[in-house]
Amino acid sequence: MRIAVIGAGGVGGYFGARLAAAGDDVTFVARGRHLAAIREKGLTVRSPLGELRVPPEAVVPAISDLEAPDLVMVAVKLWDTEDVARQLAPLAEGGVAVVSFQNGVQKDTVLRRHLPAGAVLGGVGYISAFIEEPGVVVHNGTLQRLVFGSYDRTESPRARAFLDRAVAAGIDAEISADIERTIWEKFVFLVGLSGTTSAVRQPIGVVRGDPGSRALLREVMHEVVAVGRAKGVALDPGFADDRLAFCDTLPAAMTSSMHNDLLRGNRLELGWLSGAVADLGAELGVATPRNRAIADILSPYALGDPAATGGADVSAAADVSAAGEASR
Repeated sequence: MRIAVIGAGGVGGYFGARLAAAGDDVTFVARGRHLAAIREKGLTVRSPLGELRVPPEAVVPAISDLEAPDLVMVAVKLWDTEDVARQLAPLAEGGVAVVSFQNGVQKDTVLRRHLPAGAVLGGVGYISAFIEEPGVVVHNGTLQRLVFGSYDRTESPRARAFLDRAVAAGIDAEISADIERTIWEKFVFLVGLSGTTSAVRQPIGVVRGDPGSRALLREVMHEVVAVGRAKGVALDPGFADDRLAFCDTLPAAMTSSMHNDLLRGNRLELGWLSGAVADLGAELGVATPRNRAIADILSPYALGDPAATGGADVSAAADVSAAGEASR
């Protein structure tokens, strides 16, 4: 396949490099210091599953530089989604499939405001990876999974074709029969992990080990379940307890990308995580006091804090997608 990857951070860099290694024609869209480093030396992906290298000519600075891909993978931070969607419109209207592996439950709503609904596949990525330095992506552990599918619950030929290429590349991949539910299931866990590790400023081992913060973790996730069910998503009423039990299996040192961004002074995806839960809860009449409190507590840092350790420019493009069902 001819695949374009918008965002060459942890998620896009890793999965795109693996697809390229399997023989697919992959072009990355990157920017800033990361773009400059890749253009000079190529993209290096360090992983326990083997090191991958992408040549310098596989990266371009703009979506307008892409040459008619079959499928576009979107892996930018959530605040860039609107701009990316507008730029992708000509490609999608020409028949190109678009699948986002970003965090959150609002990403595809944004994409479908600008793209034909049938062009957008829902997607979820499960991996812990980040930009260690410009031009270098590091994959932590061996979890590397993609789940995707059509919102109309049919198995589209494009989804099947992408599945075949992902499997051929050694990626743990599958098509979901209910991709909206799959996205929300990850969202429950992700909001719990990101919100509590960031508010407490400690990894999951500390959060789950203290009675007070453990209760906070469960209640944050329970609110997400309640909001999702109010929107008509078929989440099990006790799914928060399922995710809490899953949190007990995670490495004690595990944290979240939002916590890492907070410590580095980078911009936060807060408005698309706990902030989104609070906003959706208000629209649907569902109480979300824990998520609202977290959104308010972290609000002063939402746009970044250059005074934080390392400064705002350190690992600015870092992209860690929290593990989930180790399966997330």
